[in-house]
Amino acid sequence: MQQILDAILADDLAAVGGLPVPEEYRGLVVLADEVDIFQGLPTKEKDPHRSLHLRHVPTPELGPGEALVAVMASAINYNTVWTSIFEPLPTFGFLQRYGKLSDLTRRHDLPYHVVGSDLAGVVLRTGPGVNRWNAGDEVVAHCLSVELEDPAGHDDTMLDPEQRIWGFETNFGGLAELALVKSNQLMPKPSHLTWEEAACPGLVNSTAYRQLISSNGANMRQGDNVLVWGATGGLGSYATQLTLHGGATPICVVSSPDKAELVRSMGAELVIDRAAEGFQFWKDERTQDPQEWKRFGARIRELTGGEDPDIVLEHPGRDTFGASVYVTRRGGTIATCASTSGFLHEYDNRYLWMSLKRIIGSHFANYREASLANRLVAKGRIHPTLSRTYPLESAATAATDVHHNLHQGKVGVLCLAPAEGLGVRDADTRDEHLSAINRFRDR
Repeated sequence: MQQILDAILADDLAAVGGLPVPEEYRGLVVLADEVDIFQGLPTKEKDPHRSLHLRHVPTPELGPGEALVAVMASAINYNTVWTSIFEPLPTFGFLQRYGKLSDLTRRHDLPYHVVGSDLAGVVLRTGPGVNRWNAGDEVVAHCLSVELEDPAGHDDTMLDPEQRIWGFETNFGGLAELALVKSNQLMPKPSHLTWEEAACPGLVNSTAYRQLISSNGANMRQGDNVLVWGATGGLGSYATQLTLHGGATPICVVSSPDKAELVRSMGAELVIDRAAEGFQFWKDERTQDPQEWKRFGARIRELTGGEDPDIVLEHPGRDTFGASVYVTRRGGTIATCASTSGFLHEYDNRYLWMSLKRIIGSHFANYREASLANRLVAKGRIHPTLSRTYPLESAATAATDVHHNLHQGKVGVLCLAPAEGLGVRDADTRDEHLSAINRFRDR
């Protein structure tokens, strides 16, 4: 592994393909025999430090249409938190079902799961049938793993019946020194970003792009009002940028004065500090408070000059969904993905059907959408929202930060990269956008 790292750090990428691939590597794993360790504990008391382990694991066999990547940096997504606390169910069931698909997929069904759905790194090897990518290419990866053997996947690959999220529903993910991906997950690394910065947008920026911009999502238009929950978080921070650059108006919901200041520094003008204004949408665990929905809607109209949101970017889930349905304008769209506060949503259907509103389910992005989202990053239109970076040895702490919402934007993880700040190829573009790139740092 050291030879590979030395070649990358020396910018001798042409030599990478001739170096031996190690028989094992370090990866962040959960273990099948520990899936019951949190039994009986409330969600917030489940500690990723207990379940995430940095272990040496065998390097997987490289199959057709696949690439083995030396991972310089990765990032934490909420699916890593779910995997680490075994909610809503252990991910080993995903690996078992995938393993039954073919002799090749059987590699994924193991008593350990190497997690992680983001990476920035260098291609080491490609399998048969890979033509676009070569050893030495600097890449980032999106997390859609798809078989593409069913007609349903050829209009929108997210509809393929064998669509999975790499590193969550497949093995050999990105929180490791090596990762196994399909070649159609790869995209060029934005040359003005460091390894850790480049690793951050893949999942969340692509997810926000489909959810907001794509015709498969809310199909956002210029002039739309877009309510963004958690506007400084991993998903919300990219949604805010996409809204601003798409000619729409974000209404950013945050939970502290620091977060309000951060979204204003991004260019957002309409901000609701939910904590400061005391919005509580539930009276108790079983009872929502429609009066709070109304107060929230009135606050939005106060900011917008009397207009309701055309689009609500929904991802908190149970805690906010009733309010989201209520405040959306007549004929508007609630685009939902994830559900970090709970998967069982409740809302008053009168405010949906009688006002002709739509709920759209959105899940990650297809390759085209992910590539377009990455293109915006490469052009310096959308900036990484990296707030803090940990070494791979401390990745469990990084996951705990996300679990307890102690972060802004994205939390990065250095895998093979020995330090932050490496990997920049285009210093001029970086200098042009440096203040925006650094906006989330040290917050």
